[in-house]
Amino acid sequence: MSGRFESLRASSLYCRRCGQAMPVRERLLLVLPDKEIYDYLCTGCADSLGEREVTAGELLRARGAGRPRGR
Repeated sequence: MSGRFESLRASSLYCRRCGQAMPVRERLLLVLPDKEIYDYLCTGCADSLGEREVTAGELLRARGAGRPRGR
C-alpha cells in the first residue's frame, strides 16, 4: 500500500486571480537528465498555480507500464 501514491497529478488548484478552485492543465517546463518539471496553469486565466517534478525513475515506470514483459 505504500507505493500507491508515489506520483499524483492535480486536476484543479485554487487560483487567487479567479478566486476559486479551477481546473488546471500541465505544461512541460523543463527537461533535465534526471527529471522533468511541469507547470500547472489555470484554465480560466492562464496564471501559473504550481509545479510538479517527475524523476527519471517515475518516467521509466510510467513508460514501461504498457510494454509486454518476457522474452
